[in-house]
Amino acid sequence: MSLTTSLTTSLAGLNATQASIAVVAGNVANANTPGYIAQTVTQVATSQGNAGDSVRVAAINRVLDQFVQTQLTTESSGKAYADVSANFYQQLQQVYGQPGTNTTLDSVFNNFTTAVQALSTSPNSTAAQGQTIAAAQSLAQQLNNATSNIQGLRTQADQGIASDVQQANNALQQIAQINQQLQANDPSDSSTALLENQRDQDIAQLAQLMSIRVVQGPNSQVAVFTSSGTQLVGTQAAQLSFSTTGTITAAQQWNADPTKSDLGSLTLVAPGGGSIDLVTSGAIGSGDFAAYFNMRDSVLVQAQSQVDAIASQMSSALSDTTTAGAAETIGAQSGFATDIGGLSAGNSINVTYTDGSNVQHNVSIIRVDDPAALPLSNAATTDPNDTVVGVDFFGGAASVAAQLNAALGSTGLQFSNSSGSILDVLDSGPATITVNAASTTTTATSLTGGSGALPLFVDGTTPFTGAITKSGSEMTGYAGRISVNSALVADPSGLVNYQASPLTQTGDATRPNFIYNQLVNATGQYSAATGIGGAASPFQGTLTAFMTQMVSMQSLAATNATSLQSGQDVVVNALQARFDSKSAVNIDSEMANLLSLQNSYGANARVMSTVKAMLDTLMQMM
Repeated sequence: MSLTTSLTTSLAGLNATQASIAVVAGNVANANTPGYIAQTVTQVATSQGNAGDSVRVAAINRVLDQFVQTQLTTESSGKAYADVSANFYQQLQQVYGQPGTNTTLDSVFNNFTTAVQALSTSPNSTAAQGQTIAAAQSLAQQLNNATSNIQGLRTQADQGIASDVQQANNALQQIAQINQQLQANDPSDSSTALLENQRDQDIAQLAQLMSIRVVQGPNSQVAVFTSSGTQLVGTQAAQLSFSTTGTITAAQQWNADPTKSDLGSLTLVAPGGGSIDLVTSGAIGSGDFAAYFNMRDSVLVQAQSQVDAIASQMSSALSDTTTAGAAETIGAQSGFATDIGGLSAGNSINVTYTDGSNVQHNVSIIRVDDPAALPLSNAATTDPNDTVVGVDFFGGAASVAAQLNAALGSTGLQFSNSSGSILDVLDSGPATITVNAASTTTTATSLTGGSGALPLFVDGTTPFTGAITKSGSEMTGYAGRISVNSALVADPSGLVNYQASPLTQTGDATRPNFIYNQLVNATGQYSAATGIGGAASPFQGTLTAFMTQMVSMQSLAATNATSLQSGQDVVVNALQARFDSKSAVNIDSEMANLLSLQNSYGANARVMSTVKAMLDTLMQMM
């Protein structure tokens, strides 16, 4: 080997060793830097032809387990989803009051029923009347507050989505920029690994927002996709778009059809144009986004449905009266005569009939004063076996009969208006169908209607009737509007006096007993939208039973959310520890490596020194 070759080889060795020492120094300096991954140097032998063999730095590599990194990315999305969900469920628990205190919804309801029970034993006591009104106002206020807090949580979720969109777009831009830089970088450039570290942190942040899949590409680049396969970023970044709503109300709902939706959705706008709704396409999967959307559009909507169901059922139980129709025969037709003059919007006519195959059917005919709401769907009733027909009453009983014949004539039912406000519900003749029953359900609008029923709770200032309009059902958000009838607040004696003439006798507990019985013993049927019971078998029970089910359901959901959070914490912490065990800087190993490199550096330096001495001697001889 010539002296020149020896010199070239030792110089290459010095350069490679120096690069390795720089990497060790960087590892030690960044041992406690979050997101830093230990680096190593890959050296390769090179042939210099007549100049002999040498060595060079081929690449500076990061020490990591890509399989564990992929698992960590996936589970980080799950952990973020669990954290957000658990946080919201804990806040939702506070909406119903702290368990064991007198501020819980069921405690306030029990205080009201207790006050009514005391009133029934002393109906003429002004103190008992006043206490009943105060207890009713407390209950209405509790429902108002529950609605305000639930909608506040929905607004909080909406704002969380908006904030996360900004973070996601920043992360996507950062990933794209780093990919572009790496495209032109040499693998042996010390900045390459540092750029990859920064990109990994951006990817980790993105993974907390939504479930993603990372695909390795050439030149240390990566492409990031949603879990459903929609590309988010490569060398160019897509942009997420979301319109925040501001203050959300109970009436505002998200719908997959953008023309029917009141709330913003998450849209991905591709670099080359075109967009996709990530919510309707199911591309979000997990992470903060999925948790926020689930809370805003599902969990909290269901919670609102539950308190609305309590408010509406309580109001209707006290104010609605069902009156059976009178059996009648007109010619060859048989059926029932019903008086529909007292029906308000949302009130109903209920018909039961048996067809020629001996199958029984139920029909709910609902008064609708907003023609734009017609036709109604079967979702307008809580009974899955009902056929629902919405009818415009504007033209009077004769018009109602004509509309019903058009809608239900094929069933064999026949409707007519024999006089005044009477609606006749008849079969179409012998051997066709049998009309088993017909009745009307009307809402009491006066405090002196001559019965126990009364509009104790009202929708703002008007009786609650369950009216349906183009905007939806009156029941939606009713818990936020429910109040005690102002006439009763001004004169609580209306809790006892149920008729103007003749005056209710002193000590008559008819109305207090009615109120108490309806609150405690009357059973109602609740919509599947409450999450209690199913569409095919809706929950039936008393108000107390429903509240018990509701509190139990929410408590169980909160417990499950906390358990999921704890489980995800364990998984992510275990994966992080496994990842760090390989990727984190080990100071002892780095020091040992440094000693080896110093020896190598010294050996190469001695070769160069020796060659220099030999060259000096050679020059002197010449």
